[in-house]
Amino acid sequence: MSAPKPSGGREALAGFVSARLGKAPARPAPTRPAPKPAALVPAQDFESLPGYKELKLQRSAAELIGLGNPFFRMHDAKAGATTRIDGATLLNFSSYDYLGLNGHPEVSAAAQEAIVAYGTSASASRIVAGERPGHVALERALAAHYGTEACIAMVSGHATNVATIAALMEAGDVIYHDALIHNSVVTGAQLSGAQRRSFAHNDLGALESLLHATRHEHRRALIVIEGLYSMDGDAPDLAGVVALKERYGCWLMVDDAHGLGVLGREGHGLHEHCGVDPRAVDIWMGTLSKTLSSCGGYVAGCAALVEYLKCTAGGFVYSVGMSPPLAAAATAALAVMRREPERVERLRRNGNLFVAEARARGLDTGLSLGLAVVPVIIGDSLRAVTLSDRLFKRGINVQPIIHPAVPERSSRLRFFMTSEHKAEQIRTTVAALAEEVEELNRGGSLVERLMARRS
Repeated sequence: MSAPKPSGGREALAGFVSARLGKAPARPAPTRPAPKPAALVPAQDFESLPGYKELKLQRSAAELIGLGNPFFRMHDAKAGATTRIDGATLLNFSSYDYLGLNGHPEVSAAAQEAIVAYGTSASASRIVAGERPGHVALERALAAHYGTEACIAMVSGHATNVATIAALMEAGDVIYHDALIHNSVVTGAQLSGAQRRSFAHNDLGALESLLHATRHEHRRALIVIEGLYSMDGDAPDLAGVVALKERYGCWLMVDDAHGLGVLGREGHGLHEHCGVDPRAVDIWMGTLSKTLSSCGGYVAGCAALVEYLKCTAGGFVYSVGMSPPLAAAATAALAVMRREPERVERLRRNGNLFVAEARARGLDTGLSLGLAVVPVIIGDSLRAVTLSDRLFKRGINVQPIIHPAVPERSSRLRFFMTSEHKAEQIRTTVAALAEEVEELNRGGSLVERLMARRS
């Protein structure tokens, strides 16, 4: 008996196998014509997201040259001038605790009292769940600080910018912002539907050229700048921007998140630093997570602005109200800041010392004013991560800022100063950094080392 030829299909294959085994093939069951397959939809794959492959490549490159991941390390202590990681105490330059108020007895006591009285949550949006005394006290204190009629506090600094800009501006309007403005401002501008135009960093001439060429094309216009720029540690000419906003009929919004507690003799912010009446600014925005040692954001301005935002800003209307202990902590921190300006002076001395020591050793601190934020420009991302890793092993915690947060050739280590750092700690840190930079320069190109390792 000759074996049947496998002519294709399951039935032919079954017959072929059965013949080899000396068995008759089973009679195939009648089948219906197979339906035509529907158009296939590509499977969803998170690994295909833009940027994910680049992220994996960066991590693989770091692993090949023996670098640890500098991000998301577990800290076993409060944020401040020092920290504790894996049981070891390190000097810490990755904290926004500019005036050392995180854990201050008055600040902690205010939070604890609020927990006892109101619990840990506002439970719902303030429109739904109502106000708590701490919300009103915080907003009144911030309004008084800026000399404005009113203030609104929200649960997130990022969301405050997004919600405020998206609520105020719309199609037909225009937003002018500094090229180095924070992501939250860009996101809010995109959501608003208004046109967005950026001008060169701190360049009043570039801003005026834009206003002259395009302001007449739009209904409402908003200019947005920062107080202290968090990547470079420099500040704008507020008086010059105020003059332009008045000449061209614009609103002016200042994101003073890193300026409060830092800029000005007593740390009142950009207006004190520049000697400008704060009432010349239409919208003061800030965050509670830096100097005020809490969490959230706020907008201070005229009563009409605040009333409008409380009824229309999605980040306020549709979000839970600020936690009562956080509001109480921020209010107490603001009171201590205003009562103890010597903290601001210590912070200024520390920042100036760091910049002077760094520049004396040939390190590039960019545009920094020598206040709370001091970048040390390194170059490419691998060099920045390498230096961060080496300093960590020497007991110094500082984070690298790499592409895409900054352009690739301006990757940096970003040092945050606090009033609680000691002069010797700063000198030790700068000396260690200079030594590691010199050692890295002697070792040749990181790319060459990477290729050698891979071969």
